[in-house]
Amino acid sequence: MVDEKRLISKITWKLMPFLGILYLIAYIDRQNVSFAKLQMVDALGLSEYAYGLGASLFFIGYFLFEVPSNLFLDRLGARVWFARILVSWGLVTIALAFTQNAAMFYILRFLLGVCEAGFFPGVLYLLTLWFPSGYRGRMVGLFMIFSAIANAVGAPLGGALLDLDGLYGFAGWEWVFLATGIPAVIAGVVTFFYLPGRPENASFLSREERSWLERRLASENAGMDENAGNGFKALVDPRVLLMALCYIAFPLSAYGLSYWLPTIVKAFGVSNTVNGFLNVIPWLLVAGALYAVPAMADKAQSKTPYIVIPAFIGAACLLLSALIPNHTVQFAFLCVAAAGIFAPQPVFWSLPSRFLKGAGAAAGLAAINSVGNLGGFVAQNVVPWIKDESGSTIAPMFFLAACLAAGALLVFFVTRQLSSREAAAAPSRI
Repeated sequence: MVDEKRLISKITWKLMPFLGILYLIAYIDRQNVSFAKLQMVDALGLSEYAYGLGASLFFIGYFLFEVPSNLFLDRLGARVWFARILVSWGLVTIALAFTQNAAMFYILRFLLGVCEAGFFPGVLYLLTLWFPSGYRGRMVGLFMIFSAIANAVGAPLGGALLDLDGLYGFAGWEWVFLATGIPAVIAGVVTFFYLPGRPENASFLSREERSWLERRLASENAGMDENAGNGFKALVDPRVLLMALCYIAFPLSAYGLSYWLPTIVKAFGVSNTVNGFLNVIPWLLVAGALYAVPAMADKAQSKTPYIVIPAFIGAACLLLSALIPNHTVQFAFLCVAAAGIFAPQPVFWSLPSRFLKGAGAAAGLAAINSVGNLGGFVAQNVVPWIKDESGSTIAPMFFLAACLAAGALLVFFVTRQLSSREAAAAPSRI
């Protein structure tokens, strides 16, 4: 007889630390532009808005290629496709160190989005193949903790790399891209040899464990409609479209804050290195929230409060950070706001997997994430524009607060609507 807790623990230890390390590398590669900006803007002669436009082109490439990427993942398997993703984005990141002008910066940022497209939703899809639904919220939370670790590690790393300015003839911002691109290439090679694809081919599981997991996942999928596993029909499923609309506010506020936070702290008058270490603090709070909130949500009948309440707390803290002029108080509110932005996201991702499976899950999750990540494009354009227009580094927080509060309200109404539609067929946990 299979011990369920032991089996889930075995799968967790096999997959989650490795996937988390890959996400750590990915997130550092996404956020390195926030520290490179502190020197790169002057080096290339760009305005804050022009740099923000270039940085945000990542999300356009990501948006255009995310769904195709996840469909290739479903066909080729995680081991092959994740290895391709990592190696290609690492090479583009290294190429960013040799940027000569604005046009080259724009092209490479777009290509970085193309190369990385599909990684995050690919992991979400992979979790649907390995974990029963009751465990997925916690697994996504564990996975996303590495984004907080990435910001915590990337912040002092970015500050320290900037201070290497002139070493071996490279500027500090060039060191930022070199030092963050090379690990992705190495990790891609390791991924090809380490990462298992599907449970039925997993050598680290016994035959009985593989059979139990297959039966458990099949029984959960049996209650879904026949279109749940159709990749193309999932793209026009109204539930997928509503989830995508709800999700926009979270990447918008997350990328808006993480991209702009080093600039806010720099305005306090600290050095690059001190800036980096101060930026560790909010991500420690985020890591704790990413563990606690999904764990509580997995035990709750209704998931909605664990999405909406933290988001409203985050919006309130963003607003207060812009209203109170004291630097210490501003920073404290921004730390809590970061936790409020990130903590609901694993809980949110447990919702669409309740009505998507197979290729439908691959396409649907990618669609939700690709549309939602357009919020990152909006943030990295609007935030520097607000700063350029207002002359204030803290003023963009009004915009982020409004977007996050609107997103929380939308989640509340959409999940209520979905719950009422499904109540006649079966009790809903949304």
